[in-house]
This record gives sequence, structure tokens and C-alpha cells, in this order.
Amino acid sequence: QVQLVESGGGLVEAGGSLRLSCAASGSIFSLYHTGWYRQAPGKQRELVATFARSGTTNYADSVKGRFTISRDNAKKMIYLQMNSLDAEDTAVYYCNVQLGGISIWGQGTQVTVSS
Repeated sequence: QVQLVESGGGLVEAGGSLRLSCAASGSIFSLYHTGWYRQAPGKQRELVATFARSGTTNYADSVKGRFTISRDNAKKMIYLQMNSLDAEDTAVYYCNVQLGGISIWGQGTQVTVSS
């Protein structure tokens, strides 16, 4: 059973940067599709970025050019570098892995951007 633990969230001023990390357990991490999602208060959870096992990346339009997703299969880590943050980026950020129709979520990490 895969478990995910996010870290790196916090309070940052508008225009600042944060790097989120997600540590995964399990022995076949390289086979997973991975991603970051977020949920702001009163809103539905939305996709931020994905990094498929093929190496293909995908970003929400709202974060293109500002956020970068990466992964390290050897370390079983997923990262989200967030630059030029603004108040609209305030949310709980969740790490996600998917394999064979199974979707697993981390507990989330809060990101708050002060304007």
C-alpha cells in the first residue's frame, strides 16, 4: 500500500516562492502517474500539474510558467516548485499517485499567500 506525505507548505508573501515535496512509500514508484492538486476554501479540488510515468508533464493554465513539477524515482519523491505566487494560489495542496485505476492521496499541505 502506497502512502504519501507532503511537506513544504506555509505562509509566503505575494511574489514569493515555495517548494512542495511529497514522499512516497512502495516499491514500484516509477510506474505511477503522479500529480499535484489543490483545493481552496469553498471550491472543488482542481488539478495543478501532473507528471506521467512516461515523463510527460501537464499544467493548469493558471500555473503555467510559474509552477514546475518534477519527480525523482530513485528517491520516490514528487516536487512542485511554485514561483510568483499570488493570493489565488492559496489552498491545500495534495500529492496524488495513480496506477491501474487506483488513486492515492496525501493528507495535504496548506499554502497561504498574503497579498
